[in-house]
Amino acid sequence: MTSFSEILKTATWADHESAEDESYLKELMGGRLSAEEYGEMIAQHYFAYLALDGVSKALAGDPVAGRFVFPELYRQEALERDLHTVYGPAWRDRIAPSKATHTLVARINQVADWPCGYIAHHYTRYMGDLSGGQFIRMELQKIYGYAKGGGVDFYIFDQVGSLPRFKNEYRTRLDALNLDEREQRRVIREVKLAYQLNTEVLAELLHTVKAAA
Repeated sequence: MTSFSEILKTATWADHESAEDESYLKELMGGRLSAEEYGEMIAQHYFAYLALDGVSKALAGDPVAGRFVFPELYRQEALERDLHTVYGPAWRDRIAPSKATHTLVARINQVADWPCGYIAHHYTRYMGDLSGGQFIRMELQKIYGYAKGGGVDFYIFDQVGSLPRFKNEYRTRLDALNLDEREQRRVIREVKLAYQLNTEVLAELLHTVKAAA
């Protein structure tokens, strides 16, 4: 019998690849964006993670969602260090959520009363950060010269310990949800939507940096 974590990964892999293929990331990883243009992505992540981790804290006592609340993953402080490094001490005056980020944040808050909806967005963001995000971190360190302490701290998860072990435990918890087929399909749809909304954030970022060029 195929585990739910495998079903979920297979059903959403094309959406995952589409998000990774977004042109903003190609420009970023190709070293064609300034540090400030990279900062635009950090800023949008900041608003998204304020929402996601805020919902996480609110659901800590939920018997289902609570299994996917990991304080060691919270990103606010890391993102603030990164923003300070890129924009300086007045970084708060330099950032604002984009239209696409507003939409993503609204959806995260909208599903806060559906534990598996929260899990869908948590899975989409954090499992990506713990996987492909680590390659992005290494490339950004080469491009911009950032080190631990600010610039790429968003991608550093020292408090988690072994990333492979953590991801395996995460998948085990997904499998332990014991969702019926209807709820599995509903979660898969939400993960697909989460990928779409995050991809739209990147697409809007590309438009922003190209318009400013």
